[in-house]
Amino acid sequence: MSKPKHERGLAETEAQAILRNIRVSPRKLNLVAGLIRGRPAADAVATLTFEKRRIAQTVRKALESAIANAENNHQLDVDRLVVTRAEVGRSIVMKRFHARGRGRASRVEKWFSHLKIVVAEQTVQAPQQEAA
Repeated sequence: MSKPKHERGLAETEAQAILRNIRVSPRKLNLVAGLIRGRPAADAVATLTFEKRRIAQTVRKALESAIANAENNHQLDVDRLVVTRAEVGRSIVMKRFHARGRGRASRVEKWFSHLKIVVAEQTVQAPQQEAA
């Protein structure tokens, strides 16, 4: 007996990529993820390519992975892909200490994050006819 097959949680026109345990705080990662939410996929890749934050290159790789998943696994049109969701979540926190004066210590927390990018194929709407 095996477990039943896991149902797909996405629509037929969606594809995703998930990165886990990224060594950046969720707050910083969410700033970069906010740049690409709701944008066309090609535009989002261009934005991340020229973003100066270090983590933007990692986000760009995840976005390109989601685009490749859409093209190769789900046969979606790459030119019509839009970033529908870019979710950031908390992961583990490494706790370290920093030596302070007079024999004391301070706590240093090193945050990790999860990133989930979902791209969807946008349907082309027919132009509406104006009533004369």
